[in-house]
Parts: sequence; structure tokens; C-alpha cells
Amino acid sequence: MKITVLTLFPEMFAPLYGSIIGRAVNAGKLDIEIVNIRDYAENKHSKCDDYPFGGGAGMVMMPQPIGSAITAIDPEHRARRIYLSPKGATFTQDKAFGLLGYEHLILLCGHYEGVDQRVIDLFIDEEISIGDYVLTGGELPAMVVCDCLARYVDGVISSQSLVDETFGENGLEYPQYTRPAVYGGLAVPEVLLSGNHAQIDKWRKEQSEALTRRLRPDLFGGGKPNGGKQ
Repeated sequence: MKITVLTLFPEMFAPLYGSIIGRAVNAGKLDIEIVNIRDYAENKHSKCDDYPFGGGAGMVMMPQPIGSAITAIDPEHRARRIYLSPKGATFTQDKAFGLLGYEHLILLCGHYEGVDQRVIDLFIDEEISIGDYVLTGGELPAMVVCDCLARYVDGVISSQSLVDETFGENGLEYPQYTRPAVYGGLAVPEVLLSGNHAQIDKWRKEQSEALTRRLRPDLFGGGKPNGGKQ
């Protein structure tokens, strides 16, 4: 999978190349490309924002640099083009699985007061949001999307880790423990030390269901985990 991120602040994406995702990129399992929108500006000072028509606070990202960047990167419109926006559809686990069907994604990061509406009308396939709150820009939401999708690219993490995780078949992930066996006066549940894998699996399933009912009852009865907007 290839993910191209369009941003005014490419330096913000340095953390994306650390840890598991960084190793996946270096191993060629995942291609993440960070593109500076300013490189496509056609004005003297690489200006990418201007005052909104009709007045109002803040600045709006201009259509030309964004449109030129998208056209250069995806001239035949083969990629799925996504604008990270607080107005977008909620990003959920199901949405992530849907996006995995595309070979190439383009993520547009808005900033300031957003982007000229003509960018959305002419170049964007869908808008996605990571929570019901507003951030200064789309860079953090883009990193969330990249991180979530990267986990499901073949070879990035173990297949078992994808099975035993939050929002799996049984709901929220069961509690995890490691050494020491006793810490702060609290002991690891005996069943996990028993070596009886059938009992361990049963305990984990019960714990997942109990946690889900207590913390996220909305997930039962056909409910889906909430994602969010940016």
C-alpha cells in the first residue's frame, strides 16, 4: 500500500517513521510519501493561503497549490483521495478495513480555516474525521489514519496481534499482564499461570465481554465502535 500525505508542515510527520511503522517503511512493506504543498505553489513566495471571500476570521488554503499537487501525483485519478476534515465521516475500524482495499491513498491535511471548497468539489473523493473536536490542522488525523492502516498491511505486525486486539470479535481487548507475578500487592490471575490454554482462552473471552459491557455497552446489540472526527 502507498499513502501520500499532502501537507504544509512535512516536518510534523517525523514520528511516523519511528518504531513499527518506520521498520515497515524501511523494509519496503509500506510506502508513505510526505509531500509539501508549497512546492506546487505558482506564486513568487510559495504562498498557499489567503483571506476568505465574504470576510471572516483566519485564512483559507488556496486551491491552486493543492490542485496542482494532486494532479501531478495522481493524474489519472487512480488513488482514493481523502480530506481530513471535522465535517467528514467518522473514522472507524470498519472504515479502516474499507480503505485497505485501495492500493494508493492520498490524504490532504487542511490547516488554518480549511481549504477552498473547490478543492473538495474537484479533487476529493471523501472527507474523514477522527473525532468530534477541532484541531489546528489535519496532520495529526492523517498520522492516526496512517498508523491504523499500517497495522493491517501484510507483514507489518504479527497476524495473532491483529486477532487479539481491541474491537475484535469479543469486543474490547482483555487485560494483559507480564512479570513480576505480584506488583503493588496485586497478583496476576492464577489462570494465566496455569498453562491451561483452553481455560486461558475462556477467561480472556469472558474478560473481553465484561470490559465491553462496562466500558462500551454501545458495542453490544449490533453497535459499532466510535471513531472520530478531527
